Amino acid sequence: MTVGLLAGLTTAVAALAWPAAAGPADAKGTSQAAPANGPGVTNSSAPSGKVLWTPDIKAGPATFPSVQCANGNFGVASDAVKGKVWRARQAGGQERCEVVGPTLKSGSTFYLGWSSKIDIRDSNSRYVFQLKCSPSTGTANHPIELDATNGRIRLQSWTYKHVAVPLWSAPVRNGEWHSYALKIHAGRTDGTIELWFDGVKQKFANGATKYTGTTYDGTSDYLKWGSYHPSTGDATNLFTSPRMATTLAAATAGS
Repeated sequence: MTVGLLAGLTTAVAALAWPAAAGPADAKGTSQAAPANGPGVTNSSAPSGKVLWTPDIKAGPATFPSVQCANGNFGVASDAVKGKVWRARQAGGQERCEVVGPTLKSGSTFYLGWSSKIDIRDSNSRYVFQLKCSPSTGTANHPIELDATNGRIRLQSWTYKHVAVPLWSAPVRNGEWHSYALKIHAGRTDGTIELWFDGVKQKFANGATKYTGTTYDGTSDYLKWGSYHPSTGDATNLFTSPRMATTLAAATAGS
């Protein structure tokens, strides 16, 4: 994927932007601020598509609708390969360090693109990306998630009965950059997922390149990046500004 920065970010929200919903709940059901269309939202044009949302790294953490990290554990860092990136540090003993992106609309179809470099200091699983739903109980909780553990990254879907469906995995190591792109159609039973890893479209465990199942549930769904799952060791996730867009080319231009 090429490295680039989206220029001319605007805050205009047009018909393709999704309205804010009631405040999401975390895994323990604690109410949080609603992910509103904040300063990172854009409907600007991009090569071969339209960018629907991306955080503005020049604006700092306030560009995200919500930051769920201990003070000082999320911000902007400089990377020798990617330049200015986001840094989420989940210290040992903490439950999470995640940022919240835009709320989603059932029935919508969109692409997501970003790159990530992890550093996990124990053998326990960390969610580094979630499509999260509220409420957390009685739903899929996180219909889509990417988790990292024991030198592998794994993509899973969770049904509306909260049953995990492992779709794909690949080897990764601490300190390596990898790029991710997803095409998602949001639906409770007819949702779909497609995945590109390091620029290559992936086949899932059943040999197909598209999964159909639960990708939306509950009353409010939204996106999260960072590190989640309490553990004794530290975990850090460096990632480029995610892009939500109408095409793969527009979503991956910034990663």
